[in-house]
Amino acid sequence: MDEKLESKLIEIQQRASEITQQMDDPANMNDYVRFSELNKQRNEIEPVMNRYHELKQAQAELAGNEELAAGDDAEMAEMAHAEIGPLQAKLERLTLDIRNLLVPKDPRDERDVIVEIRAGAGGDEAGLFAADLARMYMRYAETRRWKTEIIDESPTGIGGYKEVIFNVKGKGAYSRLKFESGVHRVQRVPSTESSGRIHTSTATVAVLPEVDEVEIEIPSTDLEIDTFRSRGAGGQNVQKNESAVRITHKPSGLVVAVQDERSQTQNRLRAMSILRARLYEQREEKMIAEMSAEKRGQIGTGDRSEKIRTYNYPQNRVTDHRVGIDLYRLPIVLDGDLDEFIDELSSREQAERLKSAGV
Repeated sequence: MDEKLESKLIEIQQRASEITQQMDDPANMNDYVRFSELNKQRNEIEPVMNRYHELKQAQAELAGNEELAAGDDAEMAEMAHAEIGPLQAKLERLTLDIRNLLVPKDPRDERDVIVEIRAGAGGDEAGLFAADLARMYMRYAETRRWKTEIIDESPTGIGGYKEVIFNVKGKGAYSRLKFESGVHRVQRVPSTESSGRIHTSTATVAVLPEVDEVEIEIPSTDLEIDTFRSRGAGGQNVQKNESAVRITHKPSGLVVAVQDERSQTQNRLRAMSILRARLYEQREEKMIAEMSAEKRGQIGTGDRSEKIRTYNYPQNRVTDHRVGIDLYRLPIVLDGDLDEFIDELSSREQAERLKSAGV
């Protein structure tokens, strides 16, 4: 373990001792807010300290075995030699665990998300591809036991979507799906193509973490709210009251319309949720734009205009352009098997965080 990491751990150990002393102070014990804050800090430090104690113990065991291995007792030396390798491997594993624990976490990682998919270039074929992507993410959510619910949709009439918005609720949803933002491209022969010519179509995916009202405050004076009658299939399905809601955020020009819920109140709540998420994303994109190119990392910026993946039907191939991975099992990927891509992207993000944190 290098001196920089050792120094950091000693500093954290001293802080842990200070927190323990402060929690034992009767004045803090009787102050619920202060005691809760100290307890929170201790819980954040505790995993690092547990690993550090394991590491110190392993270091002591290794030093003892190295001493025995250099001794005159041949039988003890042989036994000690056998222990040295596993202990060195354990030290490497514990050091890596500690480094990972010291990396600042993305506070949004555990949040639920809103996924927006829009058909791009390619006409009806782009709409069908947007529907394929929506199904892919919903299947992926199923494999992780997350819940999905469509918020709003604009069907094309032939099984595709001009746009579909749905939320995904589950532990760590944003930590996994955040890598999916960007332009997805499909190459295939449309069913209407009699000559068998391959067409290229695109769809844009945006993954937005759900945001609390406290994080994004929106004055009512900034909003223009309109209501209208939800679309229906005709007959009894046509709603006679104006339950659909369209919210325009005047300062940014963002417009959100939701009409899938039966009540105007529910549609308004969902529309506000989407608006907050989009405004939050705008704020984050502005911060990223202000960062140096060096700090943006090598796995892509997550910008919606960035081409991130190609789905090639004739070759049965899916290519992730950010990490250079080709998988020749396109139907399985479209059925929600995304972990190989996401695991690699997550690993690279973690490596970037380690580098930035200097641990």
